[in-house]
Amino acid sequence: MHTSVHPAQVAGLFYPAEPDALRTLIAEMRKGARADGAVAPKVVVAPHAGVVYSGAVAATAFGPWARRADPPRRIVVVGPAHRVAFRGLAIHPASAWSTPLGAAPVARDLHLRLAEAGAASVDARPFAGEHSLEMHLVMLQAMMPAPFEVLPILVGDATAEEVAAALRLVWGGPETAIAISSDLSHFLEQTKARAIDDDTAVRIETLDVGALEGRRACGYLPIGGALAIAAERDLRVSRLHLATSADAGAGADRVVGYGAFALEYAASARLADADRALLLATAMASLAAAARAGGRKPSLAVDGLLSPTLAATRGTFVTLTEAGRLRGCIGSPAPRTALIEDVAANAVQAGFGDPRFAPLSEAELEGLELDVSILSHPRPIPAGSEAELVAALEPDRDGLILGKGRQRALFLPSVWRQVPDGRDFVRHLLHKAGLDPTSFPSGLAAHRFGVESFGGPFRSVSAQDLAPIRIV
Repeated sequence: MHTSVHPAQVAGLFYPAEPDALRTLIAEMRKGARADGAVAPKVVVAPHAGVVYSGAVAATAFGPWARRADPPRRIVVVGPAHRVAFRGLAIHPASAWSTPLGAAPVARDLHLRLAEAGAASVDARPFAGEHSLEMHLVMLQAMMPAPFEVLPILVGDATAEEVAAALRLVWGGPETAIAISSDLSHFLEQTKARAIDDDTAVRIETLDVGALEGRRACGYLPIGGALAIAAERDLRVSRLHLATSADAGAGADRVVGYGAFALEYAASARLADADRALLLATAMASLAAAARAGGRKPSLAVDGLLSPTLAATRGTFVTLTEAGRLRGCIGSPAPRTALIEDVAANAVQAGFGDPRFAPLSEAELEGLELDVSILSHPRPIPAGSEAELVAALEPDRDGLILGKGRQRALFLPSVWRQVPDGRDFVRHLLHKAGLDPTSFPSGLAAHRFGVESFGGPFRSVSAQDLAPIRIV
C-alpha cells in the first residue's frame, strides 16, 4: 500500500466542497431520515447519489451505526464502478482517503488480505472520477461519533460470488461493518419507479440474488454478494427507507430510486417492544374479527408510517394454545408478505384453518395464548444419513424442515420441549411429512432455521392499541 492519500473526486459536484456547508447539508438531510425500528445491522445498503437527493435515505441506513454505544471502528464500503471498465474487484493503493471532512485511514490488514488472496487487484485507475464509494465516506464522516478506518472496494465486471468471496475475507467481528453502495431504478417515471423499487425491496428482503440485475439496482453485484453471505450466516434483511429523486424535489418524469436496507444477524435480532406489542395486538384483533365473521379473515389498513421491521417481508408461524394444549398452529415457512400482514393472516388460519382442530368460537378466545415465531431464512444442512442429520442439529435452537418431493413438514424450535431427543425429533418430523421414520429416505432435503418468538394471553384490543393499523 502506498503512503499516499486518494483525494476527493466529486466534491463540489455531488456535495458541497466547503466543510461547514457539507456538514450543514448532511445535518439537514438527517432530519428526513426514517426511524430504524431498533435494528442492529452488520451490513447496510445505502444510495450514492448527490446528498441533496439521496442524503435522507443514506442517513437512514447509517443511523443505527451512528447511535451505537460502540460504533464500528472499521467500515468496508463496496460499490459499483461507473467510470472505468475493468475485470473483477479493485482496491486503491493509497493509505488514506480524503474528503472535505478530513482523511480516513485505510484498514491496512484488510487491504493486504484482499490483495494477497487475489480477491481484488490493487489499481488506482478505476477510481478516477468515481463517486459510489466517496458518497458513503462523506456521509459516514459526518455521522459517525468516532473516527474509523475504511476499506473501499470497487466492483467491475464480476460476479456476486466474487463479491461474496471478498466479503468473507474482511467480514470481521462487531468492530467491522459493511456498507453496500447502490441506487435502485434509473430514469423511469415516478409511479413505475416506485413499483419496481418496491418489488426490488421484496427481492432483497427474501435474499433473491438471481432476480437482481442492473435495471433494478446499479450495485446489484455488491448487493448480491452481501445477500449470498446473508443466506450463509443467517442474517435477516429489512428495508428502512425507499424514496426517489422526485421526493427530494426533482422532476417526476425521469427519477432515480433510492433504498436503505439493514442486514442483521437473525439469532440476535429482536423487534422493538412497541413493534412486538403492535404485532400481537393486530393478531388478536384479527382473530376476534374473524370469530365474529364466522372465520373470515379481515383486512388491514395502515394509517401513516409503519415501522420498517413490521413492513419487512418475513415468514412467520402463529401458535395458539389453551391451558397448555395446542389449539392451532399455521404459518408460512418462506417469506411471502409484510410481517404484520403475515402474522394477522396466520393467526386467523391457526384459529379457523388448522384441519386438526374445530374452528374457534368467540367464547374460547379469552382462554387462548398466542405465540408468534418470526422465521429466519432456511439454510441447508447435511442429511446423508439419520446420524449425520441428528449430529448437525442444535437442540432448542434449530427449527427443521424435511422434505422429499412434495412430502414436506416443519417443526418449530419449540417442539424440542416436547421431543428433546434429536433422533426422535427427526423421526417425528419424517412421520409428519408422510415419510417412513424407520427407514431414513435417500435424497432427503433438510433445512434449519431460527426464530424470534414472543407471545401473550389473548385480550380485547382497542383502536388506540392498534394505531396505525385498522381492522377493516
